[in-house]
Amino acid sequence: MKISDKIKEYKKQKKVFYSFEYFPPKTDFGMDNLYSRIDKMSSLDPAYIDITWGAGGSTAERTLDMSKTIQKYFGLDVMMHLTCTNMSVKLIDEVLSEAKKNNISNILALRGDPPEGSNEWRKENQAFNYGVDLVHYIRKNFGDTFFLAVGAYPETHQEQSDPDLDITYLKEKVDAGVDIIVTQLFYDIDKFLIFRDKCLSKGIDIPIIPGIMPIHNYSRFRKFTQFCKVNIPENILKKLEPIRNDDASVINFGIEEGADMCEKLVKEGVPGLHFYTLNLEHSVKEILNSIGLISDNKANRELPWRQSSDEIRKSSEDVRPIFWSNRPISYLTRTENWDDFPNGRWGDISSPTFGELNQYHAIRAGSQSNEIRDKRKKIWGQPQSIKDISNVFMSFCKGDINALPWCETKLAIESKQISNELIKLNESGYFTINSQPNVNGVPSDDTHFGWGAEGGRVYQKAYLEFFTSKENLDILITKIKKNNNISYQAVNVSEDLISNVRKDSVNVVTWGVFPGEKIKQPTIVDARSFMIWKNEAFSLWINDWASIYEKDSISYLLLKKIYENYYLVNIVDNNFIKSNMIKQIIK
Repeated sequence: MKISDKIKEYKKQKKVFYSFEYFPPKTDFGMDNLYSRIDKMSSLDPAYIDITWGAGGSTAERTLDMSKTIQKYFGLDVMMHLTCTNMSVKLIDEVLSEAKKNNISNILALRGDPPEGSNEWRKENQAFNYGVDLVHYIRKNFGDTFFLAVGAYPETHQEQSDPDLDITYLKEKVDAGVDIIVTQLFYDIDKFLIFRDKCLSKGIDIPIIPGIMPIHNYSRFRKFTQFCKVNIPENILKKLEPIRNDDASVINFGIEEGADMCEKLVKEGVPGLHFYTLNLEHSVKEILNSIGLISDNKANRELPWRQSSDEIRKSSEDVRPIFWSNRPISYLTRTENWDDFPNGRWGDISSPTFGELNQYHAIRAGSQSNEIRDKRKKIWGQPQSIKDISNVFMSFCKGDINALPWCETKLAIESKQISNELIKLNESGYFTINSQPNVNGVPSDDTHFGWGAEGGRVYQKAYLEFFTSKENLDILITKIKKNNNISYQAVNVSEDLISNVRKDSVNVVTWGVFPGEKIKQPTIVDARSFMIWKNEAFSLWINDWASIYEKDSISYLLLKKIYENYYLVNIVDNNFIKSNMIKQIIK
């Protein structure tokens, strides 16, 4: 989607949008971690994200690959940076053609910094000497294919000491066909407002988006501001100097100062805020929370799950199996080659490509660095018994830890409503990985369960998915047989299937009724899809958890034993009006 369409929608709703900027890490491990962070930050619902382009095209391949991957799998619109310094016409053309082919519709066109090893930029005898040359080229050769942004400086910078002349050059770029302006970082709001007013006086009437860089670290902050010739107001320096060696205090001050800046800018009527994240999460999230632009309880979902940003897929996919709800990128990657979502469904189970899993593990898993292993050990400990495993799952349900191999983010809002019951289940040896309570006709704007258009009602059946021993499973099935409303599937890694549903059964577990629309049924429990999911679900015991320990350790052998002997189980209580499924299991 072009960002212009999103900006129009925000303007129509009188909302301020925000966007996040990331840079390509230099290592594969760093890339894996960044993808994980972007996945988490996508829950903050940015209007778009952008990916930087290294000086002289030094990160060209990584930037393009990141942009394609995020655009395709993360449900986010991407604006890809493109710099033209030391770039041939042929290479620029190849990059833009590849972007077009992969539906990357948004480009931030920049001249760029001097290549690595050079201290200053020099005009050379080349096709692109300035950013305006790149803008002209894109518009001439690609027409309106791309939404185009350019950078700007609210203050002078290292190559231009005359701010008025700088605005004249900016006007040339705007006249060449630019849609939006994103500014360099600044900390003096008055200077930004003066710059904005001067732009308007010069006839620049497109959106000007302020660039915000939260203060994370004192020395890095001084380095950035000195390099970019950014003025630091005296009151900021006075507050920073006494705490310069206390990193935690600097971060907290950066959040406070960033929130204050953003509030003032919003009051001054800026249409959006652009955050230079430095690939970090905490400060940006806290600033947005502080100024009230995001809320954990905000119900603004079109469907119960985050949709793909690929327009073809988004328009044709309105149903998904529930099993991947906590691992959406895995689901998107598995299904990228399914047969074109016939009849608006989530895919054809008979497709020869059904169940393939390739790029997901290339971007999310693979070999684990010592750093990743150490982090995971801190989260999950070094379990020595089944009770220790129970404690890990219970800690997740309590909110003491924020991830499990099957759950990439903290416990979902709707599952928090039954967290006490989930804790008891895990204490009893039912290791829960997915759940939802029953819902009977709550308004579609409900803060916990709402989704879809205004004025609707949403419904869902109680659902549980967990791993448990054969002994527990036998006890559970005896209880279930006393309740005709409950359907279940249980399977172990050797594909011993125990079930009371047909092998081709499809059970709708979430649906909604909206004014003037057909009933939507976006989430299902599909018996055949469950047998595909179980391969991934079991593999996570070994690949994501056991692999962080030595192979002859008690922890590794314990997890391997669970992998080999436990069953993966899903159960649905078809009585959505009054469900007592969990209580029945716990008794």
